[in-house]
Amino acid sequence: MKLLEEFWYGNIEPTEYDTSSKEHKKLQELICRNEEKLRVAMTDEQKELFEKYTDCVREYQTITDYLIFQNSFRLGARMMLEVMEE
Repeated sequence: MKLLEEFWYGNIEPTEYDTSSKEHKKLQELICRNEEKLRVAMTDEQKELFEKYTDCVREYQTITDYLIFQNSFRLGARMMLEVMEE
């Protein structure tokens, strides 16, 4: 029951993940570098449109992450039920 207690008190964050891999860091740097290059080349109107676009992408990713978490949790629970039934 310790796991549920830790989760209840906020000591476990299910959306945390390890971002220390070289691949993750390299890709993040590339994204930032390319975004900066885009912004320098944009007009104010284009920057505003790009900002709206990135806001939508972030919102979409948040919803997608939630659905993946929800489905994964359900799958794990079904696996546990199956194991307990055997």
